[in-house]
Parts: sequence; structure tokens; C-alpha cells
Amino acid sequence: MSWEESTREKMLHLKLPTDPRWAGVAALKLEDILTDHAYCEQKAASSGISLIVRFNDYVDVVDTMMPIVAEEWGHFERVLEQIRKRGLTFGPNRRDEYVTQLTSFMIKGGSRKQQLTEHLLLNALIEARSCERFKLLSTQLEDQELRKFYYELMISEAGHYVTYLELARKYQDADEVNQRWKEWLDFEGEVIKNLKVRGDRIH
Repeated sequence: MSWEESTREKMLHLKLPTDPRWAGVAALKLEDILTDHAYCEQKAASSGISLIVRFNDYVDVVDTMMPIVAEEWGHFERVLEQIRKRGLTFGPNRRDEYVTQLTSFMIKGGSRKQQLTEHLLLNALIEARSCERFKLLSTQLEDQELRKFYYELMISEAGHYVTYLELARKYQDADEVNQRWKEWLDFEGEVIKNLKVRGDRIH
């Protein structure tokens, strides 16, 4: 077992795995899945910028988020390259029901540190699920170039996931963060259980 695989097994504590049918359906809708993926990367970069702007007085947040934003935007460019080299169309943005439901679980109000924690845990969870799904694509797509592509992005998403959790524990009591994280994981499991299996969405 590689170091990356060992690390992922220890840290991805998602309550419910992705339906095994998802990767097969996604492979049949490659244009749609790549388009949705591109927008996911763009939104991840935008979320990082939002954290920098909103919590600009937290030095570690700013310094940590800057390279993540750059990397997420780089991923957007790489996905767009995969779309164009295959002669596919970069379609319109779609409503992300998964993220919409997760956002509804955020605790509103509280101290700025509590607000920061909520945003960091939301981002961590999205990265964790993305990592899990990229792993499926890296092993089940027939396109060998895309398999390698998604393996590389899987490793990156895993790193972002860990970084968001560590950052939350830096500004908020670790026990409180861990308890809230368990609540997030439970809620996300219910969201996944009730979402339809769609091959045109990363989440």
C-alpha cells in the first residue's frame, strides 16, 4: 500500500461511500462530468478567496489559503484543457444540490472564530468527498490519461482536506472542532444517502 493510500484510509471518515454505480454513469457523460468538475474547481478557488477577504485579520488563514486558491484555479485550467483537447464543450454552470444542502447545515451567528470553523469544515467535507470520487474515476475510467489526471487531483484534494481541518483546530478548541466535525460527517452521510445517482455531477 502506497503512502498516499495509507494516508487516505486513515483520514477519509465519510459515513457513506459513493454508490458504486456513479463512476460508470459518469463515464458515459464525460462532457457533463468534466464541465461540472471545472465549475467545482472554480468555486473552490472562489471559496478560498472569500475566506481570505472575510478573515483577513487571521494571518494563518491568509497565508494558508493563498497557495490553495492558486492550486484550485490551476485545477480549473487543467480540467478545461481536458475538455478542449477532447473536442468537448464547456457547458453552463449547474446548481450544486450537494453543496446547497451542506451549506444549510452551517451554524449561523456566533463568534468570528466559530464562523471561521464552520466555513473551514464545510470546505474540508467537500474536499473529502471530491477526493473519494476522484479515486473512483482514477480506477474506473477507461481513458488512461484521465485516470492519471484524477489520481493526481485525488492526492491534492486529500491535502486540502487535511489543511482545512488543521486550520480549524488552530483557531478553535480541538475537542469542539472534532465534535462539530462528527456532526458534519453524520449530516453529509444523510445527504449522500438521499441524493440521486447522477453521472453529470461530481457531487
